[in-house]
Amino acid sequence: MSKSLKKLVEESREKNQPEVDMSDRGISNMLDVHGLFSLSHITQLVLSHNKLTTVPANIAELKNLEVLNFFNNQIEELPTQISSLQKLKHLNLGMNRLNTLPRGFGSLPALEVLDLTYNNLNENSLPGNFFYLTTLRALYLSDNDFEILPPDIGKLTKLQILSLRDNDLISLPKEIGELTQLKELHIQGNRLTVLPPELVNTQPQQECLSVCWMHKVPIWLRASAGPDVLEPSYISPTSIHWLQFSRVQLLVLDGVITGFVASAQSRDLFFCRCLPLEKEMA
Repeated sequence: MSKSLKKLVEESREKNQPEVDMSDRGISNMLDVHGLFSLSHITQLVLSHNKLTTVPANIAELKNLEVLNFFNNQIEELPTQISSLQKLKHLNLGMNRLNTLPRGFGSLPALEVLDLTYNNLNENSLPGNFFYLTTLRALYLSDNDFEILPPDIGKLTKLQILSLRDNDLISLPKEIGELTQLKELHIQGNRLTVLPPELVNTQPQQECLSVCWMHKVPIWLRASAGPDVLEPSYISPTSIHWLQFSRVQLLVLDGVITGFVASAQSRDLFFCRCLPLEKEMA
């Protein structure tokens, strides 16, 4: 262990420092950082940009962790003991080599933000209790290998952000309409051709769901309260409307957005307002 890592451990112990940052230190094994697992008082541990391939079971000894960051390592598997971190709120496992999650992973009662971006996960990688993570506010599953999103996604009713971009999704389950607090849905880079009509039920009347769907598919952006707010009530199975997104127009038919009328990049879209079909065609 390098002197600098030893100093970090000693200072945290002696000064009772709650945050330990060991990012970009060339660490390949957490067990080589002597004394690390004796720091049971720490609430934040950052080990991003290292060379870790596994996480030892000893992680459970850091019982007060609220933030754990393993971004950009080479981790291939996680120990079941990780679910013992009962205070964990933020877990970043993005840019690793995970192809499965351990049994019992859904037993993290305080988890609010879970980042699994850039791994090798699919719908079969998730343990049976994954959707017991009902405290989640943000779930990042982008750049994985999902072909379907399990219907149990509807159990994560506190989700505000759901990122699914760059997978192999061909459809979204109707249960996504049960995510009543959802504010952002990122689904660009998939094989989707339609959105489920239930999606328009996810927001109360005064809010607009932000849906990012690239490559000749729609992008919905939140707008501040006022005349430029798109209200989901305007989109119903019995109505046809043009949606004006800055310089882009989309056709909504039977509750499903069917395609671009004019193409543009996401950065071109700022405000949205709903115009009657007759007025737009005039």
